[in-house]
Amino acid sequence: MGRLITLATCSLNQWALDWEGNCERIIESIRQAKAAGATLRVGPELEITGYGVLDGFLEGDTFLHSWEMLARIIDHPDCQDIVVDVDGNYREMRHFTPWQRPREVEDYYLEQIVGKITGQYKVPFGDAVISTRDTCLGLETCEELFTPNGPHIPYSLAGVEIISNSSGSHHELKKLDTRVNLITQATKLSGGIYLYANQQGCDGDRLYYDGCAMIVINGNIVAQGSQFSLNDVEVVTATVDIEEVRTYRASTSRNMQASRQPPFVRLDLDTRLSRSDEDADPGIAPSETLIPRYHAPEEEIALGPACWLWDYLRRSGAAGFFLPLSGGIDSCATAVIVHSMCREVIKAVQQGNEQVIKDVRRLCAEPAGSTWLPTTSQEVCNFMGTQNSSKETRDRAKELAAEIGSYHIDFNFDTVVTALMNLFTVVTNFQPRFKVHGGSRAENQALQNIQARLRMVLSYLFASLLPTVRQRPGGGGLLVLASSNVDECLRGYLTKYDASSADLNPIGSISKVDLKKFIGHCATSFDMPILTSFLNATPTAELEPITATYVQSDEADMGVTYAELGTFGYLRKVSKLGPWSMYERLLHMWGNEYSPREIYEKTRHFFYNYAINRHKMTVITPSYHAEQYSPDDNRHDLRQFLYPPFTWAYKKMEESVKYWEERGWTTGKAQKKSVKAD
Repeated sequence: MGRLITLATCSLNQWALDWEGNCERIIESIRQAKAAGATLRVGPELEITGYGVLDGFLEGDTFLHSWEMLARIIDHPDCQDIVVDVDGNYREMRHFTPWQRPREVEDYYLEQIVGKITGQYKVPFGDAVISTRDTCLGLETCEELFTPNGPHIPYSLAGVEIISNSSGSHHELKKLDTRVNLITQATKLSGGIYLYANQQGCDGDRLYYDGCAMIVINGNIVAQGSQFSLNDVEVVTATVDIEEVRTYRASTSRNMQASRQPPFVRLDLDTRLSRSDEDADPGIAPSETLIPRYHAPEEEIALGPACWLWDYLRRSGAAGFFLPLSGGIDSCATAVIVHSMCREVIKAVQQGNEQVIKDVRRLCAEPAGSTWLPTTSQEVCNFMGTQNSSKETRDRAKELAAEIGSYHIDFNFDTVVTALMNLFTVVTNFQPRFKVHGGSRAENQALQNIQARLRMVLSYLFASLLPTVRQRPGGGGLLVLASSNVDECLRGYLTKYDASSADLNPIGSISKVDLKKFIGHCATSFDMPILTSFLNATPTAELEPITATYVQSDEADMGVTYAELGTFGYLRKVSKLGPWSMYERLLHMWGNEYSPREIYEKTRHFFYNYAINRHKMTVITPSYHAEQYSPDDNRHDLRQFLYPPFTWAYKKMEESVKYWEERGWTTGKAQKKSVKAD
């Protein structure tokens, strides 16, 4: 019989600076690991402090309270007789200085609060691995897994058989695919056991940590946790045979490299992780290989922001959400995400999740001692969601509100707009007009902006008082939800301090293209045929009058399509291209569709509007992070908000256009199609 070891890793829904709550969740995960027979438990990165502490790491209180919670864990009776990897590593250099001496250790003098418990006054600190009586453990940080020369390779060559990764990896669309591929390839190449732990939930910021703890041996997944869950503690375990690692590594070529590998400092731990011959149980066998589970991007949009909203709502003390529901696809997507949140709450209630049951009763204003439980997502949404619709698309808004079960108010605020404009006319003796009525660009923009900003004012008024109107006890207001997508934020196609200014924005880092796919997915998977009508509607801000010859259109107003905006955003942020480099890249990408001059004009148009609207990102609503090209200022995108003109780049583009036109490249496919149509 081989050497069987039961290992545990976990996902914890921690909250930055929630000292006692974080500590209790850690202890509970250790209880569950021990109950499953595990001898090693690995937890997520910064599980004691919470991950999003940021500049709070510079405070002395954070240092003190971290030691106090570690002491509580070490001393707790449920945390004995098990090896615990707690808190992982963190290497953001704004807050910590990384260890710069490879394969060296030094003495670290312990805080007295811990030393009293352990009977030690110093411990080894530095770059080392841990040897038990039967195997060897190494620790890799979250970021190191994504680097080209991660520690798992030299660890493997130096004889480390178990590698733990305490991670704080946030959700981005399709990012799980990358994680799974990196972990499986790392262990397939070098052999070994990999324990991946991750935070799960909203840590008090824009990011959502999507869990999915895993155990992998020799490239095969033997345990995988959920990616999106309302569970505060989720422990996954697997039984592995350490002899399988040793057999897998029995390769002459590999061992030639291992013989040249410099050794690591080994810290001896006088225990064994595997079952002894006396403890052998013929009924226990190595865990079976699993096929990795992935969510489609449309499912990720349905689940990630929904779980983020639930954590924010239950921890903020608010009574629910208020959404200005226009009947357009963006506010529709936001409403459906809230509906998805309510669906996940119902699932958790049906599974007996005590924390969710406690939270939903409180949020639905149930009295203490109540045994009430919601049975449908509409029942939950009626307490938590409130919407108001615009005059132009009321039918769609009403039908969607009824479908998801939200408390719905239908009102028209034209009289408020008229009153304000009358005030302006009395003061200035000037009557502004819309463009379709002969007004200037400035007049047209001002008349649209006043409507947009009034929506924000009215949203906060209703959000503050509707719980009182509905006689909801507790006095908490509603969180106002924005619904501007990432492409509109990037282009600046929104009014500063309008309905895009709110408390939270669940779609602020999701592209219009992906939102349409999400709505199409939900129409079927949520059995909501009403959503098809939103997909077929023309995207519009609905801020200009409709005439017999004119209906306002988002893409016409912006001068680019949403698909093109997604390309611009990706090239600007992820590919790190400025105006000139982007133009050159687009010649190759769009050259079959557009002429060089058309590509130049589109690139110039984008950067002009990006630059003049960049200031809007300084007040943008905190948005759920899903796309790498989010323009959210000073959080995901560290660029200035006051740009000079891109004159030099434009001159280079103009010279390039002349060069290509002189050589006959004057049309693209789009232009040729329009000529044929004429």
